[in-house]
Amino acid sequence: MPATNVSLRMLSDQDVLQQLRALRQKQPVKFTAFYSSQLGGIVTDPALMVIPFDDHMVHRGHGIFDTAGIVNGKIYDLDAHLDRFLKSAERSKLKLPGMREEMRDIIIKTTAASGRRDGSIRYWLSSGPGNLDLTPVAGADPGFFVMIFAGLVYPEKWKTDGVRVMTTTYPIKPPLYAITKTTNYMPNVLMQMEAKEKGFDNGVFIDHDGHVGESSNMNVAFVSQDDVLVHPKFDHILSGCTSMRLLELARKLVKSGQLKDVKVTDITLRDALAAKEMLLIGSSVKVAGIVQWNEHKIGNGKPGPIASALLALLEEDMRSGDRLIDVPY
Repeated sequence: MPATNVSLRMLSDQDVLQQLRALRQKQPVKFTAFYSSQLGGIVTDPALMVIPFDDHMVHRGHGIFDTAGIVNGKIYDLDAHLDRFLKSAERSKLKLPGMREEMRDIIIKTTAASGRRDGSIRYWLSSGPGNLDLTPVAGADPGFFVMIFAGLVYPEKWKTDGVRVMTTTYPIKPPLYAITKTTNYMPNVLMQMEAKEKGFDNGVFIDHDGHVGESSNMNVAFVSQDDVLVHPKFDHILSGCTSMRLLELARKLVKSGQLKDVKVTDITLRDALAAKEMLLIGSSVKVAGIVQWNEHKIGNGKPGPIASALLALLEEDMRSGDRLIDVPY
């Protein structure tokens, strides 16, 4: 096969920086601060928010991440997310870059450096750079990264009109990988792409026993015909921090008589489709009512009162609850 006539430039340091900045101008982003243990500090220029190509998180997916929200200048529920982050690190055989309190402090200080008072914090842990092998280099330093950004935005109609989902044709992750928040989200990505290609908003995994799993990057829950809030077990899906908190807050609805009970149990597809309400739950979407699954209408085809009540409880908790951390701007 003959060679093409493509010419390749040899780039200088300044050329690389210029090209990185041109890339960000072509694809504007709302990244306001980035901490890198590999750089040894914080940068605020998105062009400099980079990771080496030979980092094992990049070319082998050997890395984990988690996310927390910034609300009115405070960080919400960071400790719950950090607890999950440490469990993911242990399951992934990843070395920590320091003590838990040191990572927590870095997250808070990077948030302060960003100046952002509403948005999201995403942080990663990698096994580090050094080769293109399967296993990390002996003695490699783990990479710890923190990004402050505007957060994921979902259509407002998801809350007003509801969400439409389909049963994905892609298999659910094996339990070990499902309960660990790794950077390998290929099944999740393919599921959401498939849903959008078929005219739905999102997909839902069903496990090998016919039980409901989770959505692409959110949990799902149900309100049964007898007014019980039912959530799938967390032994084969990610333990969403928002779901875990809502299961606690939902007890207030039991006390007020809006719910009879709150349960975490296996849910068959048949029982799920018969639910009075179906909920999509996550740190960015918060709570949205699912009104259609495949060709089946959920409830009366509109977001229900429990979705609205849970959203109100969560937003109140995010404004004035006991899980807020002050940021030293």
